[in-house]
Amino acid sequence: MAYPDDYPPIAEHGMIGDLQTAALVTTDGSVDWFCCPRFDSPSVFGALLDRARGGFFRIAPDTDGEITRRQWYFHDTAVLMTRFMTEDGVGALYDFMPVRAGAATDRHEIVRVLRVVRGTLRFTLECRPRFDYGRAGHTTEITADGAVFHGPDFDLCLNTIVDGGGALDWQRDGPDVRATVTLSAGQAVGAVLESGAGLRPRRIPIGEADARFEDTVEFWRAWLRRSTYVGRWRETVHRSAMSLKLMTYAPTGALVAAPTAGLPEQVGGERNWDYRYTWIRDASFSVHALLSLGYTEEAAAFGRWLADRVGEHDGPDGRPLRIMYRVDGSADLTEETLGHLEGYRGSRPVRIGNGAADQLQLDIFGEALDSLSLADQHAVRLDHRGWQAVRDMLGWLCENWDRPGEGVWETRGGRKDFVYGRLMSWVAFDRAIRMSRERARPGDIPDWTRQRDAVYDQVMAKGFDAGRQAFVQYLGGDVLDAAVLMMPRAGFVVPSDPLWQSTLRAIDETLVSDGLVFRYDPAASPDGLTGTEGTFSLCSFWYVDALARSGRLGDARTAFEKMLTYANHLGLYSEEIGATGEQLGNFPQAFSHLALISAAVDLDHQLDHGAGRVARGSGPHVLT
Repeated sequence: MAYPDDYPPIAEHGMIGDLQTAALVTTDGSVDWFCCPRFDSPSVFGALLDRARGGFFRIAPDTDGEITRRQWYFHDTAVLMTRFMTEDGVGALYDFMPVRAGAATDRHEIVRVLRVVRGTLRFTLECRPRFDYGRAGHTTEITADGAVFHGPDFDLCLNTIVDGGGALDWQRDGPDVRATVTLSAGQAVGAVLESGAGLRPRRIPIGEADARFEDTVEFWRAWLRRSTYVGRWRETVHRSAMSLKLMTYAPTGALVAAPTAGLPEQVGGERNWDYRYTWIRDASFSVHALLSLGYTEEAAAFGRWLADRVGEHDGPDGRPLRIMYRVDGSADLTEETLGHLEGYRGSRPVRIGNGAADQLQLDIFGEALDSLSLADQHAVRLDHRGWQAVRDMLGWLCENWDRPGEGVWETRGGRKDFVYGRLMSWVAFDRAIRMSRERARPGDIPDWTRQRDAVYDQVMAKGFDAGRQAFVQYLGGDVLDAAVLMMPRAGFVVPSDPLWQSTLRAIDETLVSDGLVFRYDPAASPDGLTGTEGTFSLCSFWYVDALARSGRLGDARTAFEKMLTYANHLGLYSEEIGATGEQLGNFPQAFSHLALISAAVDLDHQLDHGAGRVARGSGPHVLT
């Protein structure tokens, strides 16, 4: 397989993880992205962003002949299997990470088991770590049982898996190691890459590796058995659910937006961001997706994490909440450029940290309150301290909702009065009023009601453009924005309202391309960045939901099933889809998968019970 510029397409990856960090594995057997010891730590394998300087761990056939590759997940698990088929034989590579579901640790393992199932094949194994995004050097110690790479903050230990025979003969290759091995049908070999301090290489019997495999398989199948989803798209929904679980940092319950950084929204362009952090918005939406599948424990864990952030009241400029955090709840996200990395297929700059962290995005308050309200309905209740924090947050919002901000898409072209920010401010007041009334909690309901109604009146007076006959991106403007697709789901408009119906038609005509949806048109609404981008998968799934709630069930099902054809071979989605169907942006993207789940659950119910009849608890509002 010849990759363009030696870079695999973004879609040619699978994800493995242990609930504290994750790795990406290409279809040619290379781990080309791995951050350690957690999602937002520096990479030790980063060839995804620089083939020469990033580092990788590759296991692949050593042959000049043609190789056919197939990759899939061992059914109902996060164990990745890659098959190499040649004229001489067939080999299978099993990749997985034993789950670390407890406290935070620096001990993580990538287990790689190689078996030949037919014929005879020669393989090359190369391990080339590059600590701290390739900025730090390392020393290497080789033993008869493997190797240790001594980095600046921790070590990587390469243990050899043996199947009754001798260990792999690892050879030094500069600061790295490589080995070759010839296997016949029935033989196996492999390696376990382990992080930590004070580790020594050892030979791991194949039986021990197989036991770890079985334990990992059972963990994922037991977790999946907790799902209550039995609808039309069960396999697709469950793969998305496991993807969200893989992107959740178990010690705190925080969900990262994606396990990667720097993957471009336009190849060669500058729209390259670091998504290895927890956005209040993304993670709040995950509560809806997880609760709709019956995963109350995961929703409760994030609810506790969110309540802690609300209670800290440490946002910039006196704000009660930041838009994003690290997985441990800290807020050091200073953006910097890694100038020594060329970026994916030359897509510079490569950024780590995120300069949008201090932006004013008013929608996060509505998303936070909405998720806490929904969790409250599922017996994941706020305690006294949490409710006091909510009251404080509403007090700040009463004074500040009528301010321009950077908006849901984190534009860098100046603040505006974004309609979506107003919509979600309305949601914040509305959900707080409901929670106060339904749980007899103290709150300034009269003032919250006045503010909620003022937001509504402002959006109706200034957020609907008579010329476009549509709700628009910002007050007084005429630019369309796919974020308004959330209006009916939030309960702000009735789906049958003529104002909404004409908005949906305008979006059809302007932002939709064969069922795929652009966020907005950067040419019509400059966002401070050069270049273009693909359709946004989150918005495409929001579109499905909006169509269904608006009475267009047939169109909704068609749009949803079209979207399913754009997944990669494993059912994974990045952030965006390019003009030729390629995956673009960070991968896999939590936003895309949680929106898929919500769209599938709601569409299922409406196909069975009628348009607009949404199952209780499946969304911010209820129609029966």
